[in-house]
Amino acid sequence: MIFAAGFGTRMDDLTHDTPKPMLNLRGKPMIDHALELAKSANLETVFANTHYLHDRIAPHLQHHGVQVLHETPDILDTGGGLKAARTHLTSPTLTLNPDCDWTGANPLAYLLDQWQEDMQALLLVVRPERAKNRSTPGDFSLTGTHLARGGDMIYTGAQLIRTERLDAIKDRVFSLNAYWDHLASTNDLHGTIYPGHWADIGTKQALTQANMTKYV
Repeated sequence: MIFAAGFGTRMDDLTHDTPKPMLNLRGKPMIDHALELAKSANLETVFANTHYLHDRIAPHLQHHGVQVLHETPDILDTGGGLKAARTHLTSPTLTLNPDCDWTGANPLAYLLDQWQEDMQALLLVVRPERAKNRSTPGDFSLTGTHLARGGDMIYTGAQLIRTERLDAIKDRVFSLNAYWDHLASTNDLHGTIYPGHWADIGTKQALTQANMTKYV
């Protein structure tokens, strides 16, 4: 599942009339790079949630065979979006943020390779020296495969996650952070380190930079 519902506020004027996933990244919409990762990982079915400027992104996604899940009237945030979509998804399911730039192994294929059946969630994290455009501290610490809050590991926006325990979060609109905290409380939040390089391209400046040269 690709998260494509957001307002793209960090893009400033670029997203006034264009959904962030449809912004140009090296000659094609940003979300097309995410779709290529899914295809390369041999994923048969791809879902994407939409909300902001749905009519400007849904036809493009449908043209590429993506199953569109339109969040209306409210945007549900990442956790709420996943919870609403789970009747359509297999579990575990891969999720991906499209506003990232990758150099190295296919992140989705890498997660599938690192997954163990006793896991509830496997988040792909990256060391700070291999990350770009993150001025804030890291998100997690990693001990073995177990993640905890704090530390310098940065979440990349890609994960493989089971959805069965989402009912523990009673809210309709919520961030994945709430679900991760729930899983971490039972020591069920896992991580694996991405072996390549990663860049956050969710801002206007970062996208401009990515369009000048691929991050290495």
